[in-house]
Amino acid sequence: MPDQGASMQDRSRTPIPTTTAQTTDAAGVPGPDPTAAPPLAARRAGLLVTLILGGLTATPPLAMDMYLPSLPQVTRALHAPAATVQLTLTACLLGMALGQLVVGPMSDRWGRRRPLLAGLGVYVVATALCAVAPTVELLVACRLVQGLAGAAGIVIARAVVRDLYDGMEMARFFSTLMLISGVAPIVAPLIGGQILRITDWRGVFVVLTGVGVLLTAVVWTRLPETLPAAVRHAGGVGDALRAMRGLLADLPFTGFMLAGGFTFAALFAYVAASPFVIQEIYGASPQTFSLLFGVNSIGLVLVGQFNGKVLVGRARLDRVFGVGLLVVIAAAAALLLMTTGVFGEAGLLPVAAALFVLMSAMGVTLPNAQALALMRTRQAAGSASALLGTSSFLIGAVASPLVGVAGEHTAVPMAVVQLAAALVALAFFVGMCRPWNKRAGVEGAGS
Repeated sequence: MPDQGASMQDRSRTPIPTTTAQTTDAAGVPGPDPTAAPPLAARRAGLLVTLILGGLTATPPLAMDMYLPSLPQVTRALHAPAATVQLTLTACLLGMALGQLVVGPMSDRWGRRRPLLAGLGVYVVATALCAVAPTVELLVACRLVQGLAGAAGIVIARAVVRDLYDGMEMARFFSTLMLISGVAPIVAPLIGGQILRITDWRGVFVVLTGVGVLLTAVVWTRLPETLPAAVRHAGGVGDALRAMRGLLADLPFTGFMLAGGFTFAALFAYVAASPFVIQEIYGASPQTFSLLFGVNSIGLVLVGQFNGKVLVGRARLDRVFGVGLLVVIAAAAALLLMTTGVFGEAGLLPVAAALFVLMSAMGVTLPNAQALALMRTRQAAGSASALLGTSSFLIGAVASPLVGVAGEHTAVPMAVVQLAAALVALAFFVGMCRPWNKRAGVEGAGS
């Protein structure tokens, strides 16, 4: 990074230095030799860049969670069934999945800044159109475009982290990002609930538009380019596909990608179903739902910080990920037993407690899955990040409508989807990543 005497405009255009020694990564793409690392000062994000990356990773929870308390209101206002309104979540998630698949390779070819700024600009326009959508069909379409454009922030933020960090430092930085971006799911439903006190669901999208404009301005003026032109991929779509094929041929990378994706599906089943479960089944107000959602997010953030500050460097990341998965499975199983009436009629408190445990466990599963997968590649970070994001969001998009197949008056589908997704994640993790085998692990996975 430039010294303190450089202006912020100069910083936004100065590449992060990189080494010239060459090796190949899991994708078979030539890249820097990790043994020839640049100086630490050149490979560390400053506080401002860290906050910007946190803001970019907070885009999905902002777009999703601020809107959640208004889902029942959208159902009534647009005269649409709950399953159709939940498609507004699915469309946004699907757009984020497909958008990452495009933007990731673009950022490997043209650098991080240009694709990011273009995506943020389209995101702002699409969000503004959501605020004036007259029908649920048009709202679904606008949410799809919003997701496609918003994908730029998600995939490029991960790629920037891979540009700057490696090994345990990367895992720690992901946990730091979870602290920053974790504020969004805490405050977003609370803000959404308060917005509904003074306006309707359209006002939520007006606020999201303003946030998008602010983030675009900060990225334009303050985010430096982290991928120097000398190490960018000059090839086209064919080279990008070959890089992705090489990554997918690496079993541990694919295993962590799929395990993380299905874990994310368990999380998104909660995101999609909890507004109806908490408000319609248990009769809570939008403000109460927002409070519970915020408490769960606090649990996720605190466990994520425990992971980054205590566990990383002291325990193998793959084993920590496995323990987190087992906790998710136990919480989902308990939730299924409660919602099916095995323990009698369960009230809101025990259901909320099970959801809190499940969400808190995400603090060790999600960041470690990303770090473990990205450790498998030293170059083509944009393509690797795109595969991680696309798989997670596609699997999550499938989970969203499944939680509403039985209507608004039962929480059983949510628990079934969460348990099934976590079990599939465990199967991929054990079968492809082989956590019992140190030689099958990844660089930096040891204590």
